Amino acid sequence: MELIASDPASTAAAVLRDRARGALLGLAVGDALGAPAENMRPSEIRRRWGRIEGFVAENPAGTDDTEYTIFSGLLLARHGSALTVAHVEKAWHHWLADLDEGPFRGAGFSERGTLENLRRGLAAPITAQHRHAWSDGLAMRAAPFGVFAAGRPDEAARLVAVDGRVSHDGEGIYGGRAVAAGVATAMAGAGPAAVIAAALSVVPMDSWTSRSLRRAVVAAQREHRDTLAMERAVRSAVVIGGYPWTDLAPEAVGLAFGAFAAARGDFRTSVLTAVNMGRDADTTAAVAGALAGALSGAGAIPPEWSSVIGPVRGSCLPSMRGYHVLDIADLLTPDDEEATA
Repeated sequence: MELIASDPASTAAAVLRDRARGALLGLAVGDALGAPAENMRPSEIRRRWGRIEGFVAENPAGTDDTEYTIFSGLLLARHGSALTVAHVEKAWHHWLADLDEGPFRGAGFSERGTLENLRRGLAAPITAQHRHAWSDGLAMRAAPFGVFAAGRPDEAARLVAVDGRVSHDGEGIYGGRAVAAGVATAMAGAGPAAVIAAALSVVPMDSWTSRSLRRAVVAAQREHRDTLAMERAVRSAVVIGGYPWTDLAPEAVGLAFGAFAAARGDFRTSVLTAVNMGRDADTTAAVAGALAGALSGAGAIPPEWSSVIGPVRGSCLPSMRGYHVLDIADLLTPDDEEATA
């Protein structure tokens, strides 16, 4: 029997494609799992569902996190490393700001503020000068940049900052950079410690985002008597008690990386830990899912979860209706011919 050796480049492309699919499908799964618990405290989650271990909503689907991820992924697939702020601003006008309102809800406060500024005729980066430039709206859509720049965390961080300058500033940009760099490093097969180190390497050490991320990871890695004690420790490390807004980028990114660290990169545990900590649960679970999915590939996602994810419904962005995150993952990774060129 003749043995046919596999082409190493082809094999590498297949692995990269699987991790890309894991990252974006993992994001969509985390988003859908966390959506019912958004803005809730852990005590409220426990009273209503006990501990969330799977989908608790009928007809689960991704929220604005998944739809904006597709939006940024399509933009990145078109322009690649040549992406400019002008490209991003034009896309916001074409796909979002210049459309009639209709069912369009525009997502969170940072996106609404950006759209209002664009409709007033302002240009980037002035468009990001609104009250919520520090939100997690860039972090939630940062994974495609890590997928595209697999193994190049600095490039992933650079590109997501280009995207973010239309809608975010300061800590909002840092949150996106941390997530993009973490996903890029996980895509290259690095372990959780290297993923966390990469995220920290692309944000200022004295930033709120860096402090929150480090505190969450340290809290997650301590020994705890049980899962609930660990989750309380991670929340206590980063959550500002009594603050009404749950979409703070430093907080959401800290909780997501804390969940990822506590789970040692395991997909199911990463996502469920993020969900059960509440706050901006759809975004924290989406980010944790993207990190863990990039680390282990699409096969690590439980089939009963991944099979539920279909094309997005356009409930937030009608212009994105019908796109699937797996299509975006494939657009952002080289095929076998490109890999061998």
